[in-house]
Amino acid sequence: MPINIYRLSAFNLTISSAMPPLQSMSDIIKLLPDSIANQIAAGEVIQRPASVVKELLENSVDAGATNIQLIIKDSGKALIQTIDNGKGMGEADARMSLERHATSKISNADDLFKLNTMGFRGEALASIAAVAHMEMKTRSANRDVGTEILVEASQVKHQEICAMEIGTTISIKNLFFNVPARRKFLKSDAVEMRHIIDEFQRVALVNPEIEFKLFHNGQQLFHLLGSNMRQRIIGILGKGYNEKLVPVEEETDLVSITGFIGKPDAAKKSRGEQFLFVNGRYFKSPYFHSAVQKAYEGLIPQRHHPAYFIYFKVKPESIDINIHPTKTEIKFEDERSIYAILRSAIKRSLGQYHVAPTIDFNPETSFDILPPKRGQEVEKPGVHVNPEYNPFVDYSEAKQKWERGNAFQKPMTEGWEALYEGLEQDLQQAPAESPGLEMAFAGDDNTLVRQIGNRYILVQSAEGVFLIHQYRAHSRVLFESFEENVMAKDQPIQQLLFPVTLELSVQDAEILSSAVLSLCHIGFEIESFGTNAFIIRGVPAACMQINVEHTMAGFIDDLRDNKPTDEVKLQQAVIKSMAQQSAIRSGVELKAQEMLGLFQDLMRCKQPQFDLSGNKVFILMNSSTIDKLFGA
Repeated sequence: MPINIYRLSAFNLTISSAMPPLQSMSDIIKLLPDSIANQIAAGEVIQRPASVVKELLENSVDAGATNIQLIIKDSGKALIQTIDNGKGMGEADARMSLERHATSKISNADDLFKLNTMGFRGEALASIAAVAHMEMKTRSANRDVGTEILVEASQVKHQEICAMEIGTTISIKNLFFNVPARRKFLKSDAVEMRHIIDEFQRVALVNPEIEFKLFHNGQQLFHLLGSNMRQRIIGILGKGYNEKLVPVEEETDLVSITGFIGKPDAAKKSRGEQFLFVNGRYFKSPYFHSAVQKAYEGLIPQRHHPAYFIYFKVKPESIDINIHPTKTEIKFEDERSIYAILRSAIKRSLGQYHVAPTIDFNPETSFDILPPKRGQEVEKPGVHVNPEYNPFVDYSEAKQKWERGNAFQKPMTEGWEALYEGLEQDLQQAPAESPGLEMAFAGDDNTLVRQIGNRYILVQSAEGVFLIHQYRAHSRVLFESFEENVMAKDQPIQQLLFPVTLELSVQDAEILSSAVLSLCHIGFEIESFGTNAFIIRGVPAACMQINVEHTMAGFIDDLRDNKPTDEVKLQQAVIKSMAQQSAIRSGVELKAQEMLGLFQDLMRCKQPQFDLSGNKVFILMNSSTIDKLFGA
């Protein structure tokens, strides 16, 4: 019987059969051309311009470069170019690097579990060349001239020698020119550029010893000199992070953990400053993210995320990085133990550097020692006892003798009058009320108010009993007050006695820069002050009590993921941030009149029932509501 052999896709599969094959099989199963196969592979690896940036930067790092430049035009749609001073390639290697599954990183299956480099699949350049115009110039140290190769849709159009320095320059133009469907679904330039910056930061953060530059449309966004880990974080996210970083360090047989975490007060509502690295590779892990969140439990508000830059060092054979095409998901051999170690290390750092809350014991004032007067000699303390004390007799008589003084007690005669100064006035004053511990009446109508746990306010009125969330209530009151005053035309500007300077990251600076005009329209005086820095000289006159830095941080945080296109909505976002950052926080003790005033202001609002995020502000309990609770 004849033996029929079929070659299917990229696999060499030999099929032996005693029966002749069905004719329909040969009509259905066909080999894909290499150009289409490369486009399919590109669909897995190259999803957007940022994917190209990631692959090219990682290749430059693997090549041992100490200086890497990334040049972007039109958010990567027109040009993505990397220039490095790595070891480069010879003519044969340059041509071979464009073939699928061509790599210098592995030679057998066991090498997959001993990887210490970024790229290893051998698909990156081939996938990129399948969906773009690629120009590669490279030169190794053992050659006097370099090699230039032009590739278009996987087809080599031109190859010749060229003059260049040692290293590699790769230019990617017209990305997805032959895949219009993929190009059509790209996001706006701002969104795509944000993804590019994210990939740039991930590579730069894990390689602080390498000098990086990033240019976009001729403007330099980053120039990061080779430095240490802390300086690299500050260089990327701004000088303001210098005081927000807390070091983390833990050494075990299973894993070595180093890096930095942000202080609790620097936590934000949106993600974006959470970085995990293992063996020099960035990865995502909701599981380890939850470990960090657990360590901050009770220190940050709900739905807030702390910043962290955690670097794991493990044995290469204990992780599998080959489970996802983009290599951002990694499987750990013993992730449960690493989870516990990570959480413990962060909790210890928060306590060690005094950023976690501690028990506040009231000091015993009886042990306070007054400083001696000038020239006064300090006497050696002695032990004084009452020899006349008898526990079996009436102590009152012995106590009177002791208070009158005896041979064992040195009488104090000098300045004794000062002990009683103001005593009569203090005795005449009524004891201060403590609304957090007992009921208090406020107002002419004897409205009963009480603060519960320095977080909620209980108000009894004719309608029933109101249980009010004090922070949500105050933020609603401030928002409507600010909105009414700030949105008015010709809003006066109140000059700040000390102008506030904001040092921001590139992404945050871009967000604030796009909103400067809207901020000026509602009474802010703000201007650019160098690279990624702004100076605020004035604020709306109706909002003099706001904390400018916290307001701007909250405003930028709100706009990071969802930026309004309408100017009015953008201005309302600023007012919302001002109200949220200026509102009374939970944990602040209020007096009875303050609680009553907040309740009255809330009832005058247009929408008192809900806060700025749509959450309930108060619960009203009347007789019918209480009857339902008791089933009456």
